[in-house]
Amino acid sequence: MATETQESTPTEDAVRAALATVNDPEIHRPITDLGMVKSIGIAPGGAVDVGVYLTVSGCPLRETITANVTEAVQQVPGVSSVSVELDVMSDEQRRELAASLRGGTAEREVPFAQPGSLTRVYCVASGKGGVGKSSVTVNLAAALAADGMKVGVVDADIYGHSVPRMLGADGRPTQVEDMIMPPSAHGVKVISIGMFTPGNAPVVWRGPMLHRALQQFLADVYWGDLDVLLLDLPPGTGDIAISVAQLVPNAEILVVTTPQQAAAEVAERAGSIAVQTHQKIVGVIENMSGMPCPHCDEMVDVFGTGGGRKVAEGLTRTTGAEVPVLGGIPIDLRLREGGDEGKPVVLSDPDSPAGKALRTVADKLSSRQRGLSGMSLGLTPSNKF
Repeated sequence: MATETQESTPTEDAVRAALATVNDPEIHRPITDLGMVKSIGIAPGGAVDVGVYLTVSGCPLRETITANVTEAVQQVPGVSSVSVELDVMSDEQRRELAASLRGGTAEREVPFAQPGSLTRVYCVASGKGGVGKSSVTVNLAAALAADGMKVGVVDADIYGHSVPRMLGADGRPTQVEDMIMPPSAHGVKVISIGMFTPGNAPVVWRGPMLHRALQQFLADVYWGDLDVLLLDLPPGTGDIAISVAQLVPNAEILVVTTPQQAAAEVAERAGSIAVQTHQKIVGVIENMSGMPCPHCDEMVDVFGTGGGRKVAEGLTRTTGAEVPVLGGIPIDLRLREGGDEGKPVVLSDPDSPAGKALRTVADKLSSRQRGLSGMSLGLTPSNKF
């Protein structure tokens, strides 16, 4: 009988293996790798007690962690019940965790600006407001994440931040020492100044404060190994656009415009900043490029035609490199509704006209290789020739 009990009692190795399948919901790495497993106790009848360290007191995802740990351990053969006891990391443990996440370096640096970074960084820019730049950013991010890519979004429009609402990211960042864990929505990590301001309070800052905020978003936030990082820039060619060029010189630019000629002229000026900052322009996206008639299905050119093509041609002449039109996004009520509800149209209605057009643009971006710009190849010049 004792042998039978021994065979049915789970081992600590089996329980730990189950815990290795549980990811921290903010850091997205196994809790066993993060030093979050405090203890494992197993009673003869199969009752398992698991002690888990939370990164901070009052962790907003404590219930999620408890549920995920319980579910994983319950799958181990021989487990009759699971009890999870939560504790909080000490200051020393948090420092060790922060150093580990940074790869052992305590110095703050923008990971995407390092020579070895493989993350594609896209700055979504526009000449003026109201052209749907944030809608495009959010939907491209959601579409890329749905295709299995690891995606992050920086809401760099400090004064007019809107990305959290449009992406449905209602979580709050968690601070671990001097690192910030960004919330996620639809598989996309996102950070915005709106997550740190009370209510709908305005941000009244001048240039140096804007630069510091952007630097913190890029260097202090734990992004992990991203395939793509999208920055939703404010309209125009002001402080943030200049700061991005300084902080992430290998970032590439996506220009959003409408078909209207006046908007296209301003968008062309915004894209031309790439000549001064030595950045590459990936392409032009024409938003609001016509509206399907509800009666005859013909396209009504509400804002005129040709704006996207005009911007692409102008930027091609200015930069000396081919700048393509990546796609045209038609006016679609579902696109606006998705932004208000925090449900990007590429996910809620992917077969809608706007959903199809946005997914086509996302497919063009995802087919590009991960960035190797500036990467050292480890080659040394030879004097033998």
